[in-house]
Amino acid sequence: MLHRHVLAGFSALLIPLVLPVLPVLPVLAETTPKPLSQDAQVLVQRAFDDLGGRQPVDYHVHILGLGAAGTGAYASPRLLSWNHPLPRLKARTIFRSSGVTDEAQADPQYLARLLDLARQFPDSPKLAILAFDYHYAKDGSIDYARSEFHIPDEYVLQLAARHPERFIPVASVHPYDPQALHRLEACARAGITLVKWLPNAQGMDPSDPDIDSFYRAMARHGMALLCHTGLESSVRSDAQRLGNPLLLRRPLDLGVTVIMAHAGNRGMSDDLDNPGKKARNFDLFLRMMDDPAYRDHLYADISMLTQTLRNPRDLTTLLARADLHHRLVNGSDYPLPAIDVIIQPRLLQQYGFISASERRSLTEIYRHNPLLFDLVLKRTLRHPETGAQFPPEMFVAHPGLARNSIHEPIHVHTAEGK
Repeated sequence: MLHRHVLAGFSALLIPLVLPVLPVLPVLAETTPKPLSQDAQVLVQRAFDDLGGRQPVDYHVHILGLGAAGTGAYASPRLLSWNHPLPRLKARTIFRSSGVTDEAQADPQYLARLLDLARQFPDSPKLAILAFDYHYAKDGSIDYARSEFHIPDEYVLQLAARHPERFIPVASVHPYDPQALHRLEACARAGITLVKWLPNAQGMDPSDPDIDSFYRAMARHGMALLCHTGLESSVRSDAQRLGNPLLLRRPLDLGVTVIMAHAGNRGMSDDLDNPGKKARNFDLFLRMMDDPAYRDHLYADISMLTQTLRNPRDLTTLLARADLHHRLVNGSDYPLPAIDVIIQPRLLQQYGFISASERRSLTEIYRHNPLLFDLVLKRTLRHPETGAQFPPEMFVAHPGLARNSIHEPIHVHTAEGK
C-alpha cells in the first residue's frame, strides 16, 4: 500500500507542473470515436440500468468562453497572451480538451462539444451549467487583476432557455457587488434556484455578517448555494482560507440550503473550533455533514472526487458512509474530466476501486466521451473491502435541487455598467 500512496502523492505534486505543457499532448477525446467494444457497452449499460429510466443529472458543469458571438464571457488577458506563458498554456489546454480548435469561436465551439457529448448518453442527461462572477473587493469594486474569467448569468439563462431539455441555469452573484440584491431578485424572477460561488478565487467570505441580507434573500426565494470547499488550483486563487468548509455555517444558520462542492476537496484549513490548529478540509467537511443542525439543508457534490489529486481515503470514506449518500449529488466539474493527466483509472484499479477489465473498458469510454466516462466511472466504483457503491439516487434529480422553471427574462447590468 505504501507505494500506492507515494505514487498518488507524486502525481499530486507533478500535476501543477505538467498541466501547463499539456497542449502538446493528445488530450482531446476522439472527435469521431470508434464504436465501443462489447465489454465497454456492457459497463455503460450497467451504469444506467438501475436508474430506472430516470434522467441522469450533473450538478456541476462549467460554461466557458471568450465573448464570441456576444455571449458576454470574459477572460483575463493573462490567459490570452504568451507574455504570461503558464496561464496562457493552462487556458489553451482547457479549451483544447473541451473541443475548441479556434479561440475566435471559443464560445460556440465549447457549447457544441458539450451538447454533442450529452447527446451520446444512452439516456439524455440534465446538466446544471454554471455562471461565474468576477472577483469583487469588499468596497464593491471589480478586481479585474484577480478575475481570471467571467460567465454572465444572462448567458447561462439564455442557453437554458434554448435547450430546456438539457440545461439547468445556475447563477453566480457576488454578494459584494453593490447591486447584488437586485441581481439576485432578477435571478429569482427568472426561475434560477442555484447560485454558484468559488470564494478562493472570487473573494467573498461566506462567514461575513455583512452579507446576511443576501443570505436572507436567498432563503426567502428558496435558492441553494453551490459553494466550492477546500483548496482550489484550477482557477487563480489568492485566498485559499475562504475555502474552509466551516465558513458555511453562517448561510446554513440563516436558513440557506448549501451544497458543498467537491466534498471538501483537498488541502488544510484553520480548525475554527480549535484555535491554533489546522485540519484537513475533508475532515472539516465531514464535521459539517455530521452536525445534526444541518442534516436537512446541507448537501455535497462529488465532482472530481476521482481525480488523481484526491486522497483515495476520502473516496473510501464516502463509499462507506451510507448514512450520507442521500445528501450527496453527482457533479463532473466538466471540462476538467477531459484533461487526461488528472484522470488516471490505473490508480483507481491499484487502490481496488475498479477491476482490471473495468479499467480497460473505462479507458476506452474515456477516449470516446469523457463526460460519459465520469458518470460510468462513479457508477462502477466500489469500496475496496466491502464492495459498497454509490446508490443510483445520487445520479438523478435530488428533491428540491433540480427545479428548472424559467419565468421572465433576466435583465441585469453587464460589466460595463458596473
